[in-house]
Amino acid sequence: MLTVKILGSGCANCKKLEAVAREAAAQAGVKAEFLKVTDMNDILSFNVMSTPALVINDKVVSSGRIPSLADIQKWLTA
Repeated sequence: MLTVKILGSGCANCKKLEAVAREAAAQAGVKAEFLKVTDMNDILSFNVMSTPALVINDKVVSSGRIPSLADIQKWLTA
C-alpha cells in the first residue's frame, strides 16, 4: 500500500488536490493511505516552498499546483 501525503494548510486547493489524488488512486485500482499534513514544520521537512504539495512514499512529486488526474495516476503506478 502506498502512503500519499497532502501537504498544506487545509485551503481549498489542498482539498481539491486530495480529491483528485483519491480519484486517481480509485481509477488506477491502487490501494493508498491518504494523510493530511498541516503542521508547517512537517511541511518544511520536505523542503517544499509552496503548497499544496503531493508526496508519494515520502517523495515529493508535485508542489505549488494541482497536477492532472493522469499525472497523479502515472506517479501512483510507477
